[in-house]
Amino acid sequence: MKKLLFVGLLFLAQTTFANVPTIGEIRALYEKSVSDEASCNKLAEILSPYDEENNPLYAGYRASAIMMMAKHVFNPFSKFSYFKKGKSLLEKAIKADENNIELRFLRFNAQTHSPSFLGYDDDIENDKKFLEDSFATIKDEQLKAFLFPYLKKSDYFAADKKRHLQL
Repeated sequence: MKKLLFVGLLFLAQTTFANVPTIGEIRALYEKSVSDEASCNKLAEILSPYDEENNPLYAGYRASAIMMMAKHVFNPFSKFSYFKKGKSLLEKAIKADENNIELRFLRFNAQTHSPSFLGYDDDIENDKKFLEDSFATIKDEQLKAFLFPYLKKSDYFAADKKRHLQL
């Protein structure tokens, strides 16, 4: 009886944790989401169980995917609705974990790629400074390699600042 209970619990744990996406999978889908609607939908879907309380980082990526859905729809009202919902969710995630460099990057990327008429540009300078100051302290090499190309090609960083961004 104990063996049966143990096997049952082991199976339950395996199926429960098998569905948790890795941060590497999330980052890969995020990169594809810009140009691929299916990836964008998949990213939002697999991250739907997460919010700013149980995982602010995953909630931030979900918010970014929702915002990016605006690129993949034609209707202007739908575009604005996706953008507004994603923006609200991203701000909640950042408020829950203000010192998370990856969340600040997500907002920086969203704000620097949003049309100016949406008025979502209040934190560009703050986030840019935070990213500049924090980049060298990143110990996660995969995160550094993920952020590096975005920051290096950004028009918001001066050439001398880009030289200080090292892998």
